Amino acid sequence: MTTAATEFNRYAIFKNGGKQYQAIEGKTVQLEKLAGEVGDKIELKGILFRKLEDGKFEVGKPELTGSIKVFIVKHMLGEKITVFKFKRRKKSRVKRGHRQPGTVVRIESIV
Repeated sequence: MTTAATEFNRYAIFKNGGKQYQAIEGKTVQLEKLAGEVGDKIELKGILFRKLEDGKFEVGKPELTGSIKVFIVKHMLGEKITVFKFKRRKKSRVKRGHRQPGTVVRIESIV
């Protein structure tokens, strides 16, 4: 998301999978893999910051109460990462690949 947060009346910052994401109602976000089927609605906890419509904001110490309601759009795999281990003069070579699973969600509402 390249859009600046100051253009929106209401948004929140939440954490998921050790990373922080910006939640804006109606936008889609790619997160770490979540439990649930495509089409399910779930709630995410861990809100760190919330900006309200009247310009006021709340900062959690460490987290705020409430949740973010999201709709699971799809499950996917990320880009392929090649891991190559090599030890010189030992004939030791290991080549492995990895694709990180993820979930694309649409932000329904910030509660």
